[in-house]
Amino acid sequence: MDPGKVEKKIVSFIKGKIREARADGVVVGLSGGIDSSTVAALCVRALGPEKVMGLSLPVSGVSDPSDVADARLLASGLGIEFKVIDIAPIVRAMGRSLGGFRREAKLPNANILPRVRMVILYYYANLLNRLVVGCSNRSELRTGYFTKYGDGASDLAPIGSLYKTQVKQLAAYLGIPRQIIDKTPTAGLWRGQTDEGELGLRYSQLDAVLAGLDLGLKEREIAAAAGLSLAKVRSIIERERRNIHKLRPPDVPKL
Repeated sequence: MDPGKVEKKIVSFIKGKIREARADGVVVGLSGGIDSSTVAALCVRALGPEKVMGLSLPVSGVSDPSDVADARLLASGLGIEFKVIDIAPIVRAMGRSLGGFRREAKLPNANILPRVRMVILYYYANLLNRLVVGCSNRSELRTGYFTKYGDGASDLAPIGSLYKTQVKQLAAYLGIPRQIIDKTPTAGLWRGQTDEGELGLRYSQLDAVLAGLDLGLKEREIAAAAGLSLAKVRSIIERERRNIHKLRPPDVPKL
């Protein structure tokens, strides 16, 4: 991958989408991680810092304070408007309205967080005539590793064609702080949660599997190249098949 060429293509893409929508800028959810940091940097290169707003939406008691600090550091370095909004009170209010969250429903409860964030991002986007820029990468999109109508909801996804390992290369090229590039990826759904822990393998292995599928390699060839069992490769293929609905608009019957 040539980071310089990729940057130019993505910057042109962002400019075109903003012009097409006649929008006044963009809103980006800044988690303090590599994906959102890379997206914010690309948006600044495309539009200028005055047209980019970064929102940090932590959950007190769940989110790591260092993530907010990293988001603030990134925003300061880019010179963009930055706000921190603790969504814990909103989540608690939802819980009260629902008669309490079920303790055994760990994932449904956790998915509320990115959906609340989506509501806030779109509030500011509507308020300011801006577009919401998504931060999902190709590894996440292919495997459905995002919350439907949560962090998967956006008006454009600039790094959606890049695997996680490629995002790392681009981030380094863009000068994203090393502490952000090297930190353990997490969706921040609960304390101690990590992407690779949930996926059950490293991103380098996942990307090797997905790239092998793109090349039309056989399952056994992919397993050998990625250093994974055949069963693990097949589980990734099944995960992709099972989650394809997340990438599609609602199905409509033909009448």
